[in-house]
Amino acid sequence: MTEPDYLSLPDPHQNPVIAAAYDRRLPLSHRGEAISSAVEVLAELAGDGVAVEFAVGTGRIALPLAAQGVTVRGIDFSQAILNELAKEDEAGTVQVTMGDMTTTQVCDDARLVFVVFNSITNLRAQQLQLDCFGNAAAHLGPGGRFVVEVGVPRLHRLPAGETIIPFDVSPEHLGFDDYVDLVNQISISHHYFIDGDRVRTSSPSFRYVWPSELDLMAQIAGLVLEDRWSGWGRDEFTNDASSHVSVWRKA
Repeated sequence: MTEPDYLSLPDPHQNPVIAAAYDRRLPLSHRGEAISSAVEVLAELAGDGVAVEFAVGTGRIALPLAAQGVTVRGIDFSQAILNELAKEDEAGTVQVTMGDMTTTQVCDDARLVFVVFNSITNLRAQQLQLDCFGNAAAHLGPGGRFVVEVGVPRLHRLPAGETIIPFDVSPEHLGFDDYVDLVNQISISHHYFIDGDRVRTSSPSFRYVWPSELDLMAQIAGLVLEDRWSGWGRDEFTNDASSHVSVWRKA
């Protein structure tokens, strides 16, 4: 049986069925208290300025952030996802623009730009991720900050000769990361969503990225690392951290 060419498959975020169920598929680690913690940090960084979210999605972060009084603008390339956001935001509290986070620019005086929940890895080439940093810098006024929340590659946990490692095993969901291309840093996240006797599958591809690599992208874009935490609680980032929240400032 021939292995599918996952890189050529359409991005699942464009699928209205997946978009409609997107929030329900999020792990518990990205709901409830995690959202509150993220919004608290982002609201503090935004202050009384404009915040721009790249890959705004269904508004999981943007909507509660706007409810804190922050002016929020969002960019997303999926109309299906933006349609779901519109259902939750009938008052239009978040100003949304359909576009690509590597090129679409909605302002040049933002206090904060942020991309969360591993969304920067949806950009599956190093140049695209670098372009994302450049676009963030173009949005920011002097002293503005760019925040990225993303996982740390877990290659060190792979047994010799293996490429697959589970990241979620529960009665409702099975998830496995398959590190298929170590040169271009491509992984496939295989998802099995279990609903009674029905199982829905999804296998999107990503470009995983190292913290030090992100720092170099930031430097090229004219941004300086200010903080790096293991999560929104601002805990210390250590070798054991599975993800990080990093803050770069525009000089």
